[in-house]
Amino acid sequence: MSLPNDPAILASVVNTYLRDRYGSLEELSDDLGEDEEEIRRVLGSIGLTYDRETNRFR
Repeated sequence: MSLPNDPAILASVVNTYLRDRYGSLEELSDDLGEDEEEIRRVLGSIGLTYDRETNRFR
């Protein structure tokens, strides 16, 4: 599966997956075959960081 390139849409998709399907960003990345650091970089470009405690980007 390919995640969206637009950072705002990516944030929505990733947070939905984290809420509904995955217990961590690492699990999501591994299962979807996506680069965890790239997700962090793209979402960081719009000021979001991964919060491990709440399992979402904020």
